[in-house]
Amino acid sequence: MIKALNSKPASMNLELLSRREAIQRSAILIGAFAAEKLTGKKSPRFRLGACDWSVGNSMNPKAFDIASQIGLQGIQVSYNTSKDEKGLTVPETLLAIKEASKRTGVKISSLAIGELNRTPYKSEAKTEEWVWNSVDAAKELKAPVILLAFFGQGDLRNDEPGKKAVIQRLKSVAPHAEKLGITLGIESYLTAQEHMDIIDAVGSKAVKVYYDFRNAVDAGNDIFKEIPMLGKELICEIHMKENGQRLGEGTLDWPRIANALKEIDYRGWMQIEWASPKGADIVECYRHNRKYLEGLFSFG
Repeated sequence: MIKALNSKPASMNLELLSRREAIQRSAILIGAFAAEKLTGKKSPRFRLGACDWSVGNSMNPKAFDIASQIGLQGIQVSYNTSKDEKGLTVPETLLAIKEASKRTGVKISSLAIGELNRTPYKSEAKTEEWVWNSVDAAKELKAPVILLAFFGQGDLRNDEPGKKAVIQRLKSVAPHAEKLGITLGIESYLTAQEHMDIIDAVGSKAVKVYYDFRNAVDAGNDIFKEIPMLGKELICEIHMKENGQRLGEGTLDWPRIANALKEIDYRGWMQIEWASPKGADIVECYRHNRKYLEGLFSFG
């Protein structure tokens, strides 16, 4: 056996390694502290936006002006509408949305394909093109999440053939979404377990759950069991709503919801949706909703 020159006892090597790791960790902490001090900002845990359809301007630049008046940080933008199915695939439309965001300072937090409620993803061939193209639009707009809606005609409850069709279509588009770093969020009345079953069947990290507390409760699901079941790993974004009422004035226990989200260490966007009485002033109601949520969360 040849003994290496200048060899050191194992304990000394471990000690040197520990010192080296300590120095590296200190350097990282110092660097992070210096960056924070330089910018004067901490990395935000929560951000607050609203759905463009809820402020009365689906796929319309005006939504950004309204969001600015309310004091929101972002807008969830409709990918298309019933009157304009091509939506954000039209360069002029996409550019108008991008410029509105830049002009107002309100971010494009995510996209949504609400038209899937009327033209179901599970049965209409053209929706495959919508979802594929929405991934490209999201990448261009730097919106990391796309909401795929499954309500109305697209409801998946008690529809096994529909679920299988959705799984196959998601399997086809998921690699494209993964490649561009975009998440496809399923929003439906299904249980957390049913959502997880679909995600497992698709087998892609690009597919997650777009969680809506009001929808889940209305479907008879226990949100305080479902939130930890899904965890921050499977919840890509959330809606904050009380259909027809301002937040804090409906039946949902928002302080408990806030605690549940903090317990799973959820980080990301919250979008206010349908949280105003019929005929009420949207800006006034959404300012109330913003202030209410600011009392429960710290937005950056």
